[in-house]
Amino acid sequence: MKTVLIALFFVGSLTAFAQNPIDGEWKGSRDTPNGTMEINYTFKVEGTELKGELETQFGEVPLENGQVDGKKFSYRISFNDFSIESKGELVTDDEIIIRNEMGEMTLKRVK
Repeated sequence: MKTVLIALFFVGSLTAFAQNPIDGEWKGSRDTPNGTMEINYTFKVEGTELKGELETQFGEVPLENGQVDGKKFSYRISFNDFSIESKGELVTDDEIIIRNEMGEMTLKRVK
């Protein structure tokens, strides 16, 4: 009986600390009138809440109002009195598609 309880505790502990597949660092790029701009994301899922930041050569912007529903998620970024709502989907363990008013962008996991 003691062995069974220890095994259940161990399995429960692993489940509690399991990482969401969206978590981590992701990299993409977007074509602009001034050339290609690299965009890096850091995502962290806590329950159904998405946290993290977006980073470009111009600086870092925190994600706001991030929500996760399975492999789909949404968030907002705000800068200079301007906001962009984005939706994303985990396509594979190493690829995310982000869609917003500026178009679609593919992110690849940074390994």
